[in-house]
Amino acid sequence: MKSFVVKEKCNLKQFTDFVYPQGAFCLAALLRGKDIKVNGARIGKNVTLNAGDEVTYYTSPRQEQMPSHTVVYEDENVLIADKFQGVTAEGLCAELCALGEFYPVHRLDRNTGGLIAFAKNKTAEAQLLEAFKERKVNKIYLAVCKNAFKNKTGTLTAYLVKNEAESRVKVFSSPKSGGARIITEYEVLSERGDTALVKITLHTGKTHQIRAHMAYIGCPVVGDGKYGDDALNKKYSAGRQRLIAKYLTFNLDGGLSYLNGKEFKSNLDPDCPR
Repeated sequence: MKSFVVKEKCNLKQFTDFVYPQGAFCLAALLRGKDIKVNGARIGKNVTLNAGDEVTYYTSPRQEQMPSHTVVYEDENVLIADKFQGVTAEGLCAELCALGEFYPVHRLDRNTGGLIAFAKNKTAEAQLLEAFKERKVNKIYLAVCKNAFKNKTGTLTAYLVKNEAESRVKVFSSPKSGGARIITEYEVLSERGDTALVKITLHTGKTHQIRAHMAYIGCPVVGDGKYGDDALNKKYSAGRQRLIAKYLTFNLDGGLSYLNGKEFKSNLDPDCPR
């Protein structure tokens, strides 16, 4: 059993995603069994929550022990987690914060697995936030994409416009009002017929950048339900996007410079989403 207090108005699914990864994994089952209480009343559907509401999840010991991540590296300043797919960055942070002092410094999409860093004190937080802002952190992803690449390598430049209401983005070849310039570098590592394993390096970091940019050039990430190829996803029974934040390296100044020269690697495989 786990209980949480709502801080701002939202719905139950959103709240669960942000505070309790294990509850998010089995939310449908919890609702079917009416194993969630809001202010003491059992509920069986997604409901609106208000600030001050208490939500209690009657998860089983097995459900509560479902892992949301593994730890790749940890010291007194930094924790680097290997986040599993289906877990929000916010939910993972909430889980960590129940154990100690942790601060988010960047994020991954819910359905993108792999490496995500957290600061463990305010000094480290300030340094890491500055490093991500100044592009002193190198993030390399591996993705399985539709194999329609005209070139095996490339550095793509385009413009991304975010639609907050629809939780989507759209990519354009020329600047648009409210749009942001995006730069995405890719290299096809291997071809498997109609799919390819691709290394992707972000030179900018915008919402859904990899997924939207790959789809824009006709090579969407396999398993992507928002920007992907439905027929290809169905062919490979790909219910989760095959995209992993695989490598993380730093080029830092100051107190965290001891991390420079270390390459952190995710244990996750884009061919086997977890």
